[in-house]
Amino acid sequence: MFTGLSAFPLTPVSADKIDERGFIRLLERLTEAEVDSIGVLGSTGCYAYLSMEQRKKVTALACSHASHIPVMACVGAMSTHDVLQLAEDAQTVGASALLMPVLRYQPLRDDEIFGLFETLTQNSDLPVCIYDNPRTTSSSFSDDLLASLGRLTGIASIKIPGLGISTQQLTARIEHLRKLLPTSMTIGISGDERGVAGLQAGCDLWYSALAGLFPHAAKQLTAAVATGEPACGAFLEPVWELFRRYGGSVRVLAAAAGILGITQTDCLPRPLRPLVRDEIEKVSRVIKLLGLE
Repeated sequence: MFTGLSAFPLTPVSADKIDERGFIRLLERLTEAEVDSIGVLGSTGCYAYLSMEQRKKVTALACSHASHIPVMACVGAMSTHDVLQLAEDAQTVGASALLMPVLRYQPLRDDEIFGLFETLTQNSDLPVCIYDNPRTTSSSFSDDLLASLGRLTGIASIKIPGLGISTQQLTARIEHLRKLLPTSMTIGISGDERGVAGLQAGCDLWYSALAGLFPHAAKQLTAAVATGEPACGAFLEPVWELFRRYGGSVRVLAAAAGILGITQTDCLPRPLRPLVRDEIEKVSRVIKLLGLE
């Protein structure tokens, strides 16, 4: 399941409850497009703002509506105890893999991060994807730590950030990781604006928030990379500009889901706030301009 296009949908909420109907509609878009895997409760899925019970419910809904598509559930939490409980919940409801970011209040040493992953892999039968997302977690992985983690049974993939470095640096980073990690471990790119660059630089898959709402557009890009089109991501520049302007993908995609009638206009968990009217109008214009649906 750790190749191709992995789609990360929103987790829409309404009055602090999961909007099950809206979430199922999102899942239906992904199954219809036949993405390669579905990643629930990632950053765009707002996992850090949801309770343990809500996260189990979201994973269960995804697994029951994903058809034949494997589901990966994020199990990031502040304590090892909660990580293990989330992993057990995910496995119980049918998840095929676990996504593991490192959350922290106190700075964590490499041996503490290693211990967290070691404990997780020893207590779960599901393959684990390392989620390297220093922008939101304030945690980073040294090369020595990644090499050690790669030797753990059960570590199957790594989701790397792509923003903040040039295409040349990204290519060099991926080549370096290939030498550092076992050949059985795949490398995936996140940060949608750099998705095409990551695939062109040699990543095995694209972990995509865009695909969580617009899977056909994301599949178009992955197919274009496969056929060698050099500037195939350029047509989505208006979307990337919205992401940059409004602090990432989650508020823009939430607004877009409301515009399309998939969810309510305000579908984000507090303290997150939806875009305001003129901002939503800008998102609507981009959707129409690009023919996204």
